[in-house]
Formats: sequence, C-alpha cells, structure tokens
Amino acid sequence: MKKIAVVILNWNGAELLRRFLPSVCAHTTPEIADVIVVDNGSSDNSRKLLEEEFPQVRTLLFPENYGFAEGYNRALDTLDYEYAVLLNSDVETSPHWLEPLLDFAEANPDVAACQPKIKALREREKFEYAGAAGGFIDRYGYPFCRGRIFGTIETDRGQYDDKPCDIFWASGAALFVRTEVYRKVGGLDPLFFAHMEEIDLCWRIHLAGYRVVVVPQSSVYHQGGASLDAANPRKTYLNFRNNLLMLHKNLPRKAGKSVLFVRRLYDTLAFARFVLLGQFAHARAILRAHNDFRKMRKEYTRFPEVNLLGTFPESRRNITIDYFLKQKKRF
Repeated sequence: MKKIAVVILNWNGAELLRRFLPSVCAHTTPEIADVIVVDNGSSDNSRKLLEEEFPQVRTLLFPENYGFAEGYNRALDTLDYEYAVLLNSDVETSPHWLEPLLDFAEANPDVAACQPKIKALREREKFEYAGAAGGFIDRYGYPFCRGRIFGTIETDRGQYDDKPCDIFWASGAALFVRTEVYRKVGGLDPLFFAHMEEIDLCWRIHLAGYRVVVVPQSSVYHQGGASLDAANPRKTYLNFRNNLLMLHKNLPRKAGKSVLFVRRLYDTLAFARFVLLGQFAHARAILRAHNDFRKMRKEYTRFPEVNLLGTFPESRRNITIDYFLKQKKRF
C-alpha cells in the first residue's frame, strides 16, 4: 500500500490540469504516492481531458461543486492513505518534492502537517504570497509568512533554508497532512467554503497537541489566484468573514471577545480605506462579511480553553503596527 495520496481538487480547470498536472506526475515517485484528481462537478471538458490525456491518474468524480473545504473532506473520507497532500491545481512541483516531507513526518510522529517552501511561478526567485516559507498569525488574526508580510514579498536567497521550522499554519496550496489527524480534528471547515480554511485547520491541529512544520528542503511553484483573483470582491468577502469565524471558534470565549473587538475596529479602517479609494464593491464585501459572521457564529458553541495566540511568540506581534507604522516589511 502506498503511503501518500496527492489530491488535486479541480473545478472547471481543464487548462490548469493540462499545464500543471504533467509536472506533478513526473515528479511524484510512484512507489510512495498516487496522484488523484477530484473533480468538483466541473462543467468544462476537465473529465474528458483527464480520461484522454492522463489515463494514469486516478479520479474521483463529484456531482456538484462542494467548495474547497468540503471537496477535500469528501475526498479524504473516501481515500485510504496514511498521508495526503492537498495540492492546488495551479502548482508546479520540483523533482523529489515529496520525499523530504515524508521523511520528516516519518521521523517526527508529533508532526501532523507540513508544507514545502512555496515560490512564485511567475517570478521564480521570489516567494509566493500564499504560504512562502511557513505561516503565522498575529494577535488579531492577520496572516503573515516567513518571506511575506501583507503585500511585501521577499526574494528567496536561502534565508529560511537552514532547517525545518515550527509554524502556526501550513499553506493549503501544498498541505501535507496525516489523514488520521485530519479526520480526528474534523477536516477543513465546510462553512468556510474557501479561504482561511487551512489556517483554521492548523489551529485545530495545534489544539489537538500536534505540530505544524515547514520543510524547506522541498519546494514547489504556485501560480496563485487561479480560483479567485485578489481584485475580486468575493475574495475580500471570504477572507474577512472567515477570519472572523476562525478567531471566534478557536479562541477561549473571553479572549475571543476582546480580540474580535479590536479586529473589527481594524476592519472598519479597511472599509474606510476602500471607500476612500472608490473601491465600493470591496467595501460592501466587508459589510456583508460582518453581517454574515454575526449569523454564522451561532453555529459554533464549543470553545477551547487554551489561547494559542499566547504561546507562539510570533502571534504576540501586531503586524499592522509593525508594517504600516514601524515600517518593518520583512519577517
């Protein structure tokens, strides 16, 4: 039995499959892993393309689009592998990219999830926004990475290559996870649909007593923005709504209330900024995110006793102040 399922979730991404799937097939050692494409109810020619051009790739065909979170949950409920890699359909892999991740997980049973170093496909010398060299969040839930804070992205000069490093969250662009732990903590939250769901998952993995690590000896290249471009108000909506949900559900009640109070003040400033810039669709997206958060938070009634934001040194930071006022642009 092979140890790893490399699972690629696809929705109307035939051209992405044609472009990126060959590198995944070429660089994934068949003795240790199967490449599996899960089609999320595509209406384009994805299924025909898989059948005709990639007959060696295993497929799971869903009747409708369940979203990023529920799509992966259903796939991992179906598959029986010790490990899974949740791999975006717009990721180009490197030779022997899987072995360092597997070796580290095998040698460290307390590690439940890890990621490779993620670099930009278009500017290959730079890190990629979604994950870079490992993710953290600050005291108010703002995600940042080794190699990326807000919109400032570093060039990869090997500054984070020394050794594997414990991180708060691993990117969903290339998330290596123990399937048993994935199921144990409930998988990706389907209410999120997409965006922030991997940070929420990693938070629950930490709460369950496991580690999350970046293994820089492995690297992949991510195009990014294939499903939703950063300029799309839908992405603004999902990011703001899901960040509020993530803080609400993963913090103790008392700590969560105080953190969310400040976070919503910051969101008000973001709303005002969009208005001043004339980006009214994004401003409306923030309002809708907050309205829907107030409705959806009622779905979460159990809260942890541990405030993880107090145990990670990086999560004591306020990167908004660091970045915009103190001009600290790098990790």
